Formats: sequence, structure tokens, C-alpha cells
Amino acid sequence: MKNKFVGKIKSTISCDSKGCYLFLFLVGIVLVLFFVIPEFFSSKVYNEKSLKEEAITREEENIIDVLPFDKEAYDEKMEELANNPIDPIVYKTIKTITGKDKNGKDIIKTEKVPLDPKPVVSHLWPVKAPYPNKGAILPFNRIIAYYGNLYSKKMGVLGEYEENDMLQRLKTEVEKWESADPTTPVIPALHYIAVVAQGSAGADGKYRTRMPDSEIDKVVEIAKKINAIVFLDIQVGFSTLQEEVPKFEKYLKMSQVHLGVDPEFSMKGTIRPGKIVGTLDASDINFTVNYLSRVVKENNITPKILVVHRYTQKMVTNYKEIKPLSEVQIVMHMDGWGEKAKKIGTYKQFIYKEPVQFTGFKLFYKNDLFTPGSVLLSPEELLKLNPKPSYIQYQ
Repeated sequence: MKNKFVGKIKSTISCDSKGCYLFLFLVGIVLVLFFVIPEFFSSKVYNEKSLKEEAITREEENIIDVLPFDKEAYDEKMEELANNPIDPIVYKTIKTITGKDKNGKDIIKTEKVPLDPKPVVSHLWPVKAPYPNKGAILPFNRIIAYYGNLYSKKMGVLGEYEENDMLQRLKTEVEKWESADPTTPVIPALHYIAVVAQGSAGADGKYRTRMPDSEIDKVVEIAKKINAIVFLDIQVGFSTLQEEVPKFEKYLKMSQVHLGVDPEFSMKGTIRPGKIVGTLDASDINFTVNYLSRVVKENNITPKILVVHRYTQKMVTNYKEIKPLSEVQIVMHMDGWGEKAKKIGTYKQFIYKEPVQFTGFKLFYKNDLFTPGSVLLSPEELLKLNPKPSYIQYQ
């Protein structure tokens, strides 16, 4: 084939020198390579193009990396979530003499005018806390979660329904919230009880059972199907967060896995879970926050969310000592059930009055409807709360 190409070239070019023949020979080799193995040329062009595109992509990523966190947008969204009432107008009384009456006494005109400058009105919300690291979910998104355990149909909708049915029901709730608040993107979540408090002591006397990795793996895989995040919930019984939280580090290293802790089943005395409501102190919660912070830093991942369930005063003690960090966002979650007025009252009493950072609100498909004629609180009703909840859990 080489001689054929060289012959064609020689027929059209007059060539007598050795240099000319060498030139023609090289041209022939190039033509052979071009027609027989064209990838030799195209791959080179492709690689150069790819490298150029990759360089541009890396440059764009570097630009994104150095962009400052938008503190102004964050503060604005936090104010929106706070949903504080309009500050009342404060008036001052002004008296002016407008003349004399027939007896020679001053005629005094009294009027009220708005105080200027306006007095500063202090609100409990938003709470002052460190700005989060980049990639934080809150406050720019809202989380809609399904709660439960795959082993039980009675602990929540996560385990009550067949997988596809459950995911479709969750999708319906997500769409309701997207419609109610189009300015806040919604992220679906599966909130899985990974440590379950129980009525029997168990082998170690801790009155709790850890779920096997195989079950947690199932939840992680189900969540991937709808781009949902995952919460692992811990009911410690007579164990502690210090003992239980580290057991799940391999999952907490995953950027999409977050944590929930339930004071109701944290027993500090001798009475077993389910007989009385338990409690967690700020020191317990701060241990968990610091632990999650370390995981975030060591694995270079986006901030974690810690959900703390609450519906009584004593479930969380020393709330003022709870310290959010840039790596961990804390949601105080109203976990009580009942009629609308009762639930909102609980929210105002124990969530609003003792602010930490963000808030959550639980809705029970069954327990909230025990009273005939009762209906679930709607997204529109919950968005009227002060503050607006960022995390909504359905059980």
C-alpha cells in the first residue's frame, strides 16, 4: 500500500534527488497512518480538546471555591424564617399651647405622634449562630421527611407501606410544600430509627436495640432512588449518645446522611423507656455536635444536620448552652401529637420560647386524628408559625 501511494505522488511530481525521495517516502507513511489508523490523529486532537475543556472546568470550579459565602442572603432568609410580627408603632405624647381661654388660662392641645427614631424591638428569632460552611442545606431549603423503621408497620410510614407506595406518598407531601412555599426548594428525606428503645433489658441491660447495617444500607439505597437525604435516629434507652453515635461513623461520613436524637427515650434514672419521658442535657447534645463537626472536617464534607426531638420542658435541659457550629446545623423538632391547637401550643411553649437555631414540626397521620373531625395541619398553616419550621416530619 505504501508503494502505491508513493507511486501516485511520483507520477505527478518530478523528483531526481535522494532528499526528494526521502520526502515522498515520509509523506507515504503519513498517508498510510491517516487511512489505516485514523485514531492516531483524531485521538490526539480529542485529547488536546479534552485537556483544554478540563482546564476550563477546573478553573470554573476554582472560581466557585473562592466565592465568599453570601452572608447577606443567609441573614435575609433567616429573617424570613423568623416570621416575626410587624413591630408595633410606639407613640409619644406632645402638648402644645395654642392660645388663651377667656379666663386667661393656656389652651393646651394634646396629640400622639410616632416616636422617632423608632425603638429597637428585640425578637427571639432568628438566633445568632455561626455562619455555616458552604453546602449547608439550611436555611435555603426545607426538608420533608418520612419517619419509621423497616421492621415495623407501627413506628411510622417509612416501614408501614411497600417501598414504591411509601415513596409516592412522600412525593405527594413534597409537592404540597413546593406549592405552599415556591421560594424554598424542598429536599425529601428518610428518617430511620437506627437505635430503637425497647421494654426489655437486652443482653447488656441497656434497653435498646441497634439495627443491623443491612437494614441501614437498604434505607440509604432507597433514598438514592429519589435523591433524598437520610437521618439515622437514636433512642439510647439506658445507653448514651457518647456510646451510640460513634457506632454509625461509617454512615455519617457519607455527605447525605444526617442524625436525629430522641430525648424521650434517654433514661437517666432507673425507670425503663416508655414509662416516663426521658431527657437530654445540653452537654449530651454538644457532644454529638462536636462529634459530627469532627466527621465533617476530617472527611471534607458539607455540614451535617442534627435533629433533636422535643415536646416537654424537661426533655431538653440547659438549652442556652447548646452550641451550633459551622459544620453542624441544629433543628429543635416539635414532636408532640394531638389536635391542631395543642400542637401549636406545644410549639410556642417549648420550641419558640427556647430558641437554638432551626425548628421542625412533626405530623402524625394517625395520632393527630384521634379526635373525630380532626385534620392534619396544612403546609399553609405551618408557614404562619413564628418561626417557620425548616424540617417537617411525617409519621
